[in-house]
Amino acid sequence: MPDPRWETLADILIDHSVRIKPGETLLIECFDLEDSTLPRLLVQKAAERGGIALVETRDARIVRELVLRSSPEAIAAWGRIDRARMDQVQAYLGLRGARNISEMGDVPAEKLDAYNALYQKPVHFERRVTHTRWCVLRLPNASMAQQAGMSTGAFEDFYFDVCTLDYAKMAKSLEPLVARMEKASEVRITGPETDLKFSIAGIPVVPCFGTMNIPDGEVFTAPVRDSIEGHIRFNTPTIYQGASFDGVRLEFQKGKIVKADCAGGDAEKLMRIFDADEGARYTGEWSIGCNPRVLNPMRDILFDEKIAGSFHLTPGNAYDEADNGNRSKIHWDLVQIQRPEYGGGVIAFDGVPIRVDGKFVVDDLMPLDAP
Repeated sequence: MPDPRWETLADILIDHSVRIKPGETLLIECFDLEDSTLPRLLVQKAAERGGIALVETRDARIVRELVLRSSPEAIAAWGRIDRARMDQVQAYLGLRGARNISEMGDVPAEKLDAYNALYQKPVHFERRVTHTRWCVLRLPNASMAQQAGMSTGAFEDFYFDVCTLDYAKMAKSLEPLVARMEKASEVRITGPETDLKFSIAGIPVVPCFGTMNIPDGEVFTAPVRDSIEGHIRFNTPTIYQGASFDGVRLEFQKGKIVKADCAGGDAEKLMRIFDADEGARYTGEWSIGCNPRVLNPMRDILFDEKIAGSFHLTPGNAYDEADNGNRSKIHWDLVQIQRPEYGGGVIAFDGVPIRVDGKFVVDDLMPLDAP
């Protein structure tokens, strides 16, 4: 008999995240899964609700070979075929069980650029994100537990604890933060090696409570494209395009990244990311993380961007829901944690601090800190 926690997670995904209705088609993409329990349950539950489930299984090692060996014309053909399928589905679940988060780390930059431009952008950014009800999540395995510095069993308990929250309750608790962000004009962020200001005036604000990511717990918007001024040092280790970076530091002038470096990682690869296209040096998202059960980084952005007391800033493509007009084939969430053990820091709206050292300091937001 499968672990009953998989049943709980499957119900959340079908009924809360993608909300399958009779006659709708759900695409389930499975990446490097070691266990078929969750996709089997999703197929069963979609059918019980009158939906149609399609299942695609992928191996990251094969994807690497396709990206590495294919011509731009071949990648474009792959993108056209998968986009045509995405055109016909109403819902999408991406189940990621990555065995090796660095699988793409040695793929040349020009190959990754072609993959991002000719596959990821048309299939996911332009179609899946904008025209389906979608949710992506990682599935626990030994590799993921190792990333988190935990035993496999302890990590599984942590995983289900943070992934099966009461997301309807979370939706309600995020409303005051949404209201404050909608009223705010200027954001200023200060902390160690950080002094950044930008406008969010007129940009929509989107609460996240299990409808696009599991786990969840963030509220995002986007900086006005040319408004960011100052500098920032991110203190959370990150993986992007298979490469590891620590201590990424960015300087902005009129919204554009004019200088970038990192304390750990390949500086040349870092600059290639920001040179991918014009939009890569501007930002497309800014978000406050507030999942009270996710506390420490593990080089997995689906978890790290939700860390209590954190925020993330995203060079690259903006989401349609909070669009500042920036377009790029990259979207790289970079996280800074502001709790005291990570150096502290302040977020202020229009000169008024709303969070200090990772804790909300205004009455209507304080409940977000509760576990």
